[in-house]
Amino acid sequence: MPKIVVLPHEELCPEGAVLEAKKGESVLDVALKNGIGIEHACEKSCACTTCHIIIREGFDSLEESEELEDDMLDKAWGLEPESRLGCQALVEDQDLVVEIPRYTINLASEKH
Repeated sequence: MPKIVVLPHEELCPEGAVLEAKKGESVLDVALKNGIGIEHACEKSCACTTCHIIIREGFDSLEESEELEDDMLDKAWGLEPESRLGCQALVEDQDLVVEIPRYTINLASEKH
């Protein structure tokens, strides 16, 4: 079973985490299921950038992003070549190392 290593994030996952994932699950769903509250303002419909993540290892194991995801990523804070939307990055057979960016653009955050 593939693993997702989440690098430490000051607010969401201070200690980092190693998560078990099933092939075909999104990185976002695995994180949420394990208590890592990555924002997802559009309810996982690929209509925002709040679940922006950076795949530090295992990027090439993911299916290529589609044009809609690429268009959304163009608006993300801190975009890097290995950036993906967590709701669209589906786990394959390889382990992943994921960084959650420090900032997100969410004009409708429900957290106050």
